Amino acid sequence: MTQYFLSLPHDSAEEPTMATMDPAELEEVMAQVGAFNTALQETGAFVFAGGLQPPSTATTVDATGSGPEFTPGPFAEAKEYLGGFWVIEADNDDDAIEWAKQASRALQSRVEVRALQEAPPA
Repeated sequence: MTQYFLSLPHDSAEEPTMATMDPAELEEVMAQVGAFNTALQETGAFVFAGGLQPPSTATTVDATGSGPEFTPGPFAEAKEYLGGFWVIEADNDDDAIEWAKQASRALQSRVEVRALQEAPPA
């Protein structure tokens, strides 16, 4: 089976987090996401998932030179950023897209689907 990365874009201008959401809205979203996660787990498609803090909380590390350099914030400014993700297993792109449609409905958000690279055959 191929592993797929389902990513959740967020608007950089807003940097939404669970702490900034309306509690009733958050409760509904968490229930929908919980049901989605349960469905993934019951079918064996779930690998792992996570939500990310906004880019303003990031530290960029560059150890390619003579010594490491640490820069507060993301490595690139962008209009959108990765807010969370799932890694799932699916037989093919169509199946992964079906899971992404369910994730999009649960979160009321766009979801990007990409297959993870696999090592070339030896």
